[in-house]
Amino acid sequence: MSKAEFVAKLVEGGKITKKQAEGVFSAFVGMISTSLKNGERVALPGFGVFTVVDRKAKTGRNPRTGAEIKIPARKGVKFSASSVLSTGLNGPKKAPQKAAAKKGPAKPAKKK
Repeated sequence: MSKAEFVAKLVEGGKITKKQAEGVFSAFVGMISTSLKNGERVALPGFGVFTVVDRKAKTGRNPRTGAEIKIPARKGVKFSASSVLSTGLNGPKKAPQKAAAKKGPAKPAKKK
């Protein structure tokens, strides 16, 4: 969904003007961005959690030349979907079925 589609749905669902919806969208994204820049965790109940993660420096490879390059340490954003959202997408988790007990070869009947 693009920003324009999102704003259109806000206008429709919130019964507000397009200008107001764009303002709400910008404020929402701005608040999340500012919180993440400050290293804060952003939890949206029923949707998920955004957190800042530190990525270690590593050695990579240029795919064109094959030369090794150093990739510096950096920060990234991780999103974890809430269980409500995951269940809505995938359906409820099924309990794992227990495997049937393995039986050895049949024993011959005892002769009387």
